[in-house]
Amino acid sequence: MLDLEKNKKTIMELIFFTIVVIFLFINISYIWTFIKYIITIFMPFIIGAMIAFVLNVLLNVVENKLFAKLNKKSSKTWKKLKRPVSLTTTFIIIIALLTLVSGLVIPQLKNTVELFTENFDSYQKQSIEVLEKIGIKDKEVKKIDKELSNLEKEVTTYFSENKQEIMQTTVGIASTVIGTITSLGIGIVFAIYVLLKKEDLSRQFKKLSRAYLSEDKQKKLVEISELSNKTFGNFISGQFLEAIIIGILCFIGMMILRIPYAATISVLVGFTALIPVFGAFIGTIVGAFLILMVDPTKALIFVIFILILQQLEGNLIYPKVVGTSVGLPGLWVLVAVTVGASIGGISGMLLSVPICSIIYSIVRTNVNDKIDKKNTEKIKIEQKKKRAT
Repeated sequence: MLDLEKNKKTIMELIFFTIVVIFLFINISYIWTFIKYIITIFMPFIIGAMIAFVLNVLLNVVENKLFAKLNKKSSKTWKKLKRPVSLTTTFIIIIALLTLVSGLVIPQLKNTVELFTENFDSYQKQSIEVLEKIGIKDKEVKKIDKELSNLEKEVTTYFSENKQEIMQTTVGIASTVIGTITSLGIGIVFAIYVLLKKEDLSRQFKKLSRAYLSEDKQKKLVEISELSNKTFGNFISGQFLEAIIIGILCFIGMMILRIPYAATISVLVGFTALIPVFGAFIGTIVGAFLILMVDPTKALIFVIFILILQQLEGNLIYPKVVGTSVGLPGLWVLVAVTVGASIGGISGMLLSVPICSIIYSIVRTNVNDKIDKKNTEKIKIEQKKKRAT
């Protein structure tokens, strides 16, 4: 009778699960639209949470290392001021780094654009000469020359004929930019609040879990939360270390190859390398443009050098440095980054490695626990057999 009741319950659960799966499959487009709508609403807070996770790594260093001596003193005033002062120092460091990168790159980029504009006719003639040296027929060269001469006229004509469409596109881009800036602003404010009150938020989270979850589920949730926090922290640390390594290697290589703007471009490549695996290509495009205006041959050499360096970084440095820091094997780091990029672009790349690492750690722990349990049961069975004999 008990087995029959148990089987009925299992069958009912299976039927209910099947109905839910079929419902989700049929209405997948509506569900996905609803999910995207919810994500859009909460996007500022999602951005804020991401900013808080990133800043928390540097905040902990500032709070526990930079102000270590002040922490040892039992001053009530310092205990009240420690978090605001540490957070302010963290923001000052971030702003200083951004200012440094901008100060190195933007003036050089501005000079290069001005140089390109001023010498456009000269570059046009040089391009035609190069085409002639390569062996392209005179007729084709004249055709290319004519196309280049008409380029400015065609651009002007296009803008004059499509004013309304360009205005609509400009308004759309402007509204998107304003929306992004607004979300970022709200996110930063939310991140500041989270970092200032992170201990209080942690206590509230634990209190809620104690009220509504069983002891086992509560313990499991706390373990996952601690694992997530540790993994994200290690990921950010590993990402910064990897960016520093790629920047130093880029600088050494450019100095050996005597490529101009070595310091500026190396800082830019290192900074953009904070985007996992593929980020250095952004710095490569800007760097190649800067070098192109000085020496086209060196620009080609630079691109080839970065491609080789990128292969070294993607297949050796990144999996070893970041994979080790988050406890994820190098193979799975590459898989996580590739899948994350295809799903969510840059955000997907940033989140894929720590999320995959958390899943990997949970599955690994669960598998080891189950194997240990089976081994324990096997030992007990063998012991019972021995007693019976």
